[in-house]
Amino acid sequence: MTPSSSRLERPPFRADHVGSLLRPRHLLDARARHAEGALSADELRRIEDDAVRDVVRMQEEVGLSTATDGEFRRASWHMDFIYQLGGITKAAGDMQVTFHNEQGDIEFTPAALQVSGKIGLEHTIFADDFAFLRDTVSTGTPKLTIPSPSMVHYRGGQASIDPAVYPDAEEFWHDLSAAYAEQLRRMGELGCTYLQLDDTSLAYLNDPRQRTMIDERGDNGDSIHRRYISQINAALAGRPEGMRVTTHMCRGNFRSSWVAEGGYDFVAEELFGSLGVDGFFLEFDDARSGGFEPLRFVPEGKYVVLGLVTTKRGALESKDDLKRRIEEASRYIPLEQLCLAPQCGFSSTFEGNDLTYDEQVAKLRLIVETAAEVWG
Repeated sequence: MTPSSSRLERPPFRADHVGSLLRPRHLLDARARHAEGALSADELRRIEDDAVRDVVRMQEEVGLSTATDGEFRRASWHMDFIYQLGGITKAAGDMQVTFHNEQGDIEFTPAALQVSGKIGLEHTIFADDFAFLRDTVSTGTPKLTIPSPSMVHYRGGQASIDPAVYPDAEEFWHDLSAAYAEQLRRMGELGCTYLQLDDTSLAYLNDPRQRTMIDERGDNGDSIHRRYISQINAALAGRPEGMRVTTHMCRGNFRSSWVAEGGYDFVAEELFGSLGVDGFFLEFDDARSGGFEPLRFVPEGKYVVLGLVTTKRGALESKDDLKRRIEEASRYIPLEQLCLAPQCGFSSTFEGNDLTYDEQVAKLRLIVETAAEVWG
């Protein structure tokens, strides 16, 4: 493969990563003590601050052009954000989601949600967290990750929306996108120039079993992705000047396990052609993710960050294999529109995936070194 001289000065970067990172043991212990009432909120915040400083330094030392806070202050990649939206409350009981891995199945029971009031933005979510990250990063671009608007709807569908609050579904969608648009505006004021919308729904919907599940609960599994694309675009319509936005799509990531399978074929043409983001972080770490053929629908000027390095296992990929797969992807989309990253976060929930800190660092370093050799 002939190296490209095209170096990206704006996100997404040639070597990038999704967002979440393994929580250090002392941070998990501190969060547990805080939950028990044995550690004050101020003391927990101080421990979190130190952990974020350390993980930002690690990202800079391996040579990444961006840094996140590892989502260290969250228990979950999405619910910590969603529950802070006005009008959304925790519902009675838990949902049950079955994740799969090579050894069998495990059950995940995230708390359910209910749209019990008008959706709005009551405060800037993660404002203090991003401000700390912004002031901590010294050599790269601070990146904020939040769940996409789709995730508010996908978990429970129309049944989770109180019909007395939203008798008209269009009003719900309008308010949801407006709340997100205001969040983006406020983040822009805080200096955020790199924001990522994490969205499992748009990848899940490639799995016929997920579409059947959507049908059975009363929504249309064959068309709901069009609604989600439309609402994300509405949220992005007035985004701050200079803010680059990407989306990350995977098929589930919990303790090295997954939910859905199938390539991007079902949503590809409308997703890549219509979604108003600058780049797509896509999971391609195994056969479950399908082939690269759907990338032919990505238009000029948009980037695909190939998730070729798995976060589900500690074994390190080879550079030669990564370069071979990048070259294979470039048959469907120009090399200049490609980047490299892990397939997902290392710790979408606080439990984390089944690998060590050193294995995580080695994978990030491998991504940086491989990208430098491919793109210069």
